Amino acid sequence: MPDHHRAAGTDRPAAEEADDRAALRADCGNCFALCCVALTLTRSADFAVNKAAGTPCRNLRDDFRCGIHSRLRTEGFPGCTVYDCFGAGQKVSVEIYGRRDWRGAPGTAQEMFQVFPVVRQLHELLWYLTEAATLAPARPLRGEIRKTLEATEALTHLDASALVGLDVAAHRGEVAVLLGRVSELVRATAPGRKKRSHRGGDLMGARLRKADLRGADLRGAYLIAADLSGADLRLADLIGADFRDADLSGADLTGALFLTQAQVNAAKGSGATRLPASLSRPAHWAG
Repeated sequence: MPDHHRAAGTDRPAAEEADDRAALRADCGNCFALCCVALTLTRSADFAVNKAAGTPCRNLRDDFRCGIHSRLRTEGFPGCTVYDCFGAGQKVSVEIYGRRDWRGAPGTAQEMFQVFPVVRQLHELLWYLTEAATLAPARPLRGEIRKTLEATEALTHLDASALVGLDVAAHRGEVAVLLGRVSELVRATAPGRKKRSHRGGDLMGARLRKADLRGADLRGAYLIAADLSGADLRLADLIGADFRDADLSGADLTGALFLTQAQVNAAKGSGATRLPASLSRPAHWAG
């Protein structure tokens, strides 16, 4: 009998995969609101104000909590509800800086704000690699995946000065090649004829309602405001795809490759949208 607790296309139950990713989920209660300070905000549909990197957001309270957290979308900050640090915030705040916050120890601030985006990128790679390690069709690459995952994890434990000097772009490039090989193996198992690649394609506003996109290569595709309602995206490679305001109502994303919570949060959806077990249905989606 099939194991209904096993994620589609994986060797391990979804619960075990979720445990591996526990440290890659944001824990704002153990972070010094680094995303509210370290990052640049540009006034746009996503943010109501301009804010320079290293400057606290005007909505940040003294206890490192957001003063308008429950009203971010209505107050003009939907971009804040989309952002995901992949657990980098608590790694930097608790492990690297030993709970010495940038207000109480202002001498740490500049370095801390440089370290945070580096660790965030490494944690994003760990998210993808952790998923890759579970995918049954990628078994021939299992040893290489594990080795790369362990090397990436080791980088997150470097001291602050080493992280500031780390060539994270070069490491991302190496991991991207490996993930591309994983993607090819997994997508080859999708039923139907070979799909045309849409990698990096401009699909903004595209009408893809009920489209069969199983096994499609949508890596880095621009799907802003695309109509993907009822589309079948199982086994599609979605790494880096831009889903801002895309309509995923009734779409099937179970088994989609390298999908993140930030991508899901940026889209529109409904109660009929099917998501991987590792992701949560955004509160702003229709019922």
